[in-house]
Amino acid sequence: MCGIVGYVGPKSTTEVLLGGLRRLEYRGYDSAGISVVDTAGVLNTRKKAGKLDNLVAELAEHPISEAHIGIGHTRWATHGAPTDQNAHPHLGGVQHRLALIHNGIIENFAELKAELLANGAKFESETDTEVAAHLVAAEFERTGDLVAAFTKVVNRLHGAFTILVIDQDQPDVILAARRNAPLVIGLGEGENFLGSDVAAFVEHTKRAISVGQDEIVVLRAGSVQILGFDGSEKHGEEFTVDWDASAASKGGWPSFMAKEIADQPQAVADTLMGRLDSHGKVRLPELDAVGAHANGAISKVVIVACGTAAYAGEIARYAIEKWARLSVAVELAHEFRYRDPVIDAGTLVIAISQSGETMDTLMATRYAKEHGAKVLAVCNTQGATLARESDAVLYTHAGPEVA
Repeated sequence: MCGIVGYVGPKSTTEVLLGGLRRLEYRGYDSAGISVVDTAGVLNTRKKAGKLDNLVAELAEHPISEAHIGIGHTRWATHGAPTDQNAHPHLGGVQHRLALIHNGIIENFAELKAELLANGAKFESETDTEVAAHLVAAEFERTGDLVAAFTKVVNRLHGAFTILVIDQDQPDVILAARRNAPLVIGLGEGENFLGSDVAAFVEHTKRAISVGQDEIVVLRAGSVQILGFDGSEKHGEEFTVDWDASAASKGGWPSFMAKEIADQPQAVADTLMGRLDSHGKVRLPELDAVGAHANGAISKVVIVACGTAAYAGEIARYAIEKWARLSVAVELAHEFRYRDPVIDAGTLVIAISQSGETMDTLMATRYAKEHGAKVLAVCNTQGATLARESDAVLYTHAGPEVA
């Protein structure tokens, strides 16, 4: 899971980017890099394979001039080995004036790369990401409109991606696009942020907007514009992060795993907070949206999840069958839609995902909704895709899950 950070504002951009990448280390990575446009209007890039400390050492040896806009990335290798050359950001165009980072996989990169090679493009890496960088640069050089160029290119890409772009010819704006990969905007005062999740910027702001499927962000220090891939205006819903940066630190524990095991009693208490009445009974008004309180509205329950979330679903099955007297099936999300399951308007699908971005679970819930079922999400991440695409959501309020 690559980590992505973007920043535009008055602070030291290098420090903001490195701080965000440090808080995203839990996602796993094998290289790291940043690109900034300095106050002289020059694009500077540093990237190194290995741990983030390697990038810090590279910056100490080859410092970057003061800058107020930039993007940062930690890479988990897919196309190409974990090397300095394959690390992000990747540069586009003959003069390398554009930098691009990417989370995901571009499935049609081979045919796009062949097109670029035929037009004389030179590649310095083995990645699918560099293809996108050259495409955006070429289209920008042709049209002179960076937003239009970016929009045209992301519409040509197949697969899953979050992409961020900066260009030294437009040093006040970061462009971002999301399809099937998470992206969140952080809203500041005279500054704005982008991140794979809110951990990237929670040290600076708790105001956030989740970017929807097939949406483009035009980010400046004093403004945020959200567009559809078709160019239409969009309006994201703002939310407030309910934990601070200290919650994503070890807090004296030897590992995040040990910390989160010790946190479990408090996490359960936080989940129940506001959901117990004066008689000690649990009240879940969120279930009204899926008709769970109406007699006969639901004839069966299907729980879809992956990994440890599926084990939680197995425990939930015992409780629901005992107390609600409803038949419950627990399905692995990655198998669910391929076996033509029997679901209808009387089926309640409960989708469990801590992040709310688990792709197999998202695809399972979309399939369920297409076949008339109601979907209830159990999720820990405000504004996540699963939460927004479900009929109702029960947030666990468990704080950041790092381990």
